[in-house]
Amino acid sequence: MPEIDLTPLRPVLAEFGPQGRPALLPALHAAQKLYGYLPEPVAHAVGHALGVPLSEVYGVIDFYSLFYREPVGRRVVRVCVDPACALAGGDAVLAAACARAGVQPGQVSADGALMVETVPCLGLCEHAPAVLVNDIAQGRVLPDQMDALFNAALPEPDSIVGGDLRVLTANCGRGRVTPLAEYEAGGGYTALRKALALGPEAVIAEVKQAGLVGRGGAAFPTGVKWEGARSSLPQPKYVVCNADESEPGTFKDRVLLEEDPHRVLEGLLIEGFAIGAARGYIYIRGEYPRAFARMTAAVAEARAAGYVGANILGSGFSLDVELRLGAGAYICGEETALFESIEGKRGFPRVKPPFPTLYGLFGKPTAINNVETLFNIPLIINAGAAAYRRYGTERSTGPKLFCVSGDVAAPGLYEVAFGVTLRHLLALAGGVRPGRTLQAVLFGGAAGAFATEQHLDVKLTFEDLRAAGLPLGSGVVMVFDDSRDLRDVLQRLGRFFAHESCGKCYPCQIGTQRQHEILDRLATGRPRLGDADRLRDVGWTMTDASLCGLGQTAASAVLSALQLWPQLFAAPTERPAHAD
Repeated sequence: MPEIDLTPLRPVLAEFGPQGRPALLPALHAAQKLYGYLPEPVAHAVGHALGVPLSEVYGVIDFYSLFYREPVGRRVVRVCVDPACALAGGDAVLAAACARAGVQPGQVSADGALMVETVPCLGLCEHAPAVLVNDIAQGRVLPDQMDALFNAALPEPDSIVGGDLRVLTANCGRGRVTPLAEYEAGGGYTALRKALALGPEAVIAEVKQAGLVGRGGAAFPTGVKWEGARSSLPQPKYVVCNADESEPGTFKDRVLLEEDPHRVLEGLLIEGFAIGAARGYIYIRGEYPRAFARMTAAVAEARAAGYVGANILGSGFSLDVELRLGAGAYICGEETALFESIEGKRGFPRVKPPFPTLYGLFGKPTAINNVETLFNIPLIINAGAAAYRRYGTERSTGPKLFCVSGDVAAPGLYEVAFGVTLRHLLALAGGVRPGRTLQAVLFGGAAGAFATEQHLDVKLTFEDLRAAGLPLGSGVVMVFDDSRDLRDVLQRLGRFFAHESCGKCYPCQIGTQRQHEILDRLATGRPRLGDADRLRDVGWTMTDASLCGLGQTAASAVLSALQLWPQLFAAPTERPAHAD
């Protein structure tokens, strides 16, 4: 190994060293940007400066897929082959990229210029097939565009936004970020001013009366969460924005962060005021470099204008905000795993209870919400709970964002009121491709369940979807027409969970591997007698015995497909005579 010059690293260590272990992820990101990877002398220096043992530094490096211990190409070409990109030709793009670079996936070219690797969902599903070249997103890539791709010369994709409403997404869909002055001119930060005048209890009461529930999938009442954090006695308290959006098929948070970052920041500031927090964190997934850059700039703008920091707007309320960039770990979308990551550790989920409102980030009371949830807060405070409830239904209130991808004419982010039907949403997206019919819709992403044509008139509300056995989840609606082999789709979902399981609990660690092995056999025409029963056994074991939501939902789509299409899982001798 060549000798490593640590001179360029010294300013990084001087900046992050005094912060200790919580600065480990940003320090590793900065060090890798300098060297291209994290060789042992660099890892040792970072650990020494932050007071973290080298073994634990390596534990963190090896946990996150975007950190590298060995040299990589000067350009790293990350090709998504998860379902939405696979439908659009992701495998052909991967093959073309490997052929052009003269490598196999995961290898570095002979001249050290290029590395091509497969990655899980990049959150660019409306621009499938998607590729990330270093920190530059490239969408709708064709196999004959490799020269332009490798030079990151294709235009970065802009968001596609539509729907019946443009309430939450009023500043989105224009292909650019909304700067502070424009945000203020449109009424931005008036909700923060109003909240400061109302007082914390009144703010929480308004959020509770509005009926807002979390938009990340768990659907926990937001006001109740805030109330619990406020009433907890230990200090200090924290607020956290969970922007680690990694569910295949989900891209709404990316659009909101990239195009209207001040709105999520305003929601976080109101949340911090409501619970009595002194510090907030915004944790953005590592595959969203443009969102991270724009959010960083927005926080700096807001701090300069007096919205972030000490004595905000002369109110006596102070809240500083810090950003964290993830490093490639789906599990960090689980709230306690995200806390561990901010604290400079591997993203292992914690056992609950205790819950975050009592014991969260750094062991203190914490309120954590996702981007879309926080986007609703300025609307509620400005308009009032009664006006907010005019959107949606009695039990599912407010506007909702849906990420529509796959075999539709116009994939994109669609804003509607709760209560429209699935048929209506698909019509907004242009319906299935001409000459094709609907085969299935995956609701809720990889951890979701399948709908069919019989579900087209189900209303998109928590209660109606629950009655139909479908999860709303994070708002994923991935469409498959009659030309698609769902065994291939399931195999890719199985591979995703096997790759992303953190390994902390055995039911998930082993179950996701066995599930993927069986699904791979089915997708490649090698089924065995009893595979369907094995999938049910593994699936229900993971569901009942896993520690966190990843393992508990890793088999949801598979179990759903087993119920709808049992013939897909049968070995030839198990199939009835009329089966395909």
